[in-house]
Amino acid sequence: MIHSILSPLACYPSRRVSPIDISILASTLGVSLPVFAMVFIGAVLKRLGWIDQAFVDTASSLVFRLTMPTLLFLSLLRADPGQDLKLGLVGFYLVVSVAIFLVIWGWALWRCPRVDRGVFVQGAFRGNCGIVGLALSANMYCDFGLSLGSVMAGGIIIVNLVMSAIVLSVYSPVVSSRPLAILKDVATNPLIIGIVAALPLTYLHLDLPPWLMTSGDYLASLSLPLALICIGGSLSLQAARESGTLALSASLWKVAVMPAIGVALALAVGFRGAELGMLFLFLGSPTAAVAYVMARGAGANQRLAASIIMLSTLLSLVSISVGIMVLTAADLV
Repeated sequence: MIHSILSPLACYPSRRVSPIDISILASTLGVSLPVFAMVFIGAVLKRLGWIDQAFVDTASSLVFRLTMPTLLFLSLLRADPGQDLKLGLVGFYLVVSVAIFLVIWGWALWRCPRVDRGVFVQGAFRGNCGIVGLALSANMYCDFGLSLGSVMAGGIIIVNLVMSAIVLSVYSPVVSSRPLAILKDVATNPLIIGIVAALPLTYLHLDLPPWLMTSGDYLASLSLPLALICIGGSLSLQAARESGTLALSASLWKVAVMPAIGVALALAVGFRGAELGMLFLFLGSPTAAVAYVMARGAGANQRLAASIIMLSTLLSLVSISVGIMVLTAADLV
């Protein structure tokens, strides 16, 4: 199993607890700390000079183009279509995400300067679901979290690409929001290609040769640790200080307001257990590192984008841990 190769990640124990059970905190940190420890290691390695920006750029490209698509492909290939591919949950997650995106954009029209509005909206909406969300889901719910998380990550990647391209192009001085350009970005995204390639094999129950699956597992096992180290190596305290309250506001939208709205709506329609837990983890994931790349490509405020990534990643350590603890204490996950 892919999950067994991801040695830093351990499954979250399923049990009933009382609201005052102190072991909830230990279990919660067991879910989040292995992931964020890798981010911290990346930051330390960059500080020590053991890795540099060239390494971060090359490794990030390798994860995006090869290892992460392989991980998503094999995760879906091993999924049980009747149990793991809960399309109702995926559909709810995507609809809620788009709705919150529109709410954030409306709020930004009122409170955010026009020149930074595209970067703000993208940073407040676009979560790092393909890396942090998937890693936390795999850590908390094992193979089920990895397979269902892969479907959720695939869907939100498409939504993120389209929504981010639209909002950045509206406020960009150099990019136009051409539908064909957006469609091309979606169709050629390696993560989406990996997901789409696995779906027919999953539903037809076709297996790859064992040697190929094992080789793929070796390659896929690089994805999460390497990607998390690259995120740590990309963080900048200086950029965070320069962006001030605007970056903090976007970060709070991403790691606090967005998951709070999503969980409240999910509870209203009846989601509980692992499904609710995974919704929270995905909605509460910090801003994706690719937001910086897209902001830079659109000629927007790339320092603000870097600051939002930095602050949301740090704040999510607290927000995700507290959120899981509260949901567990309430016997909802």
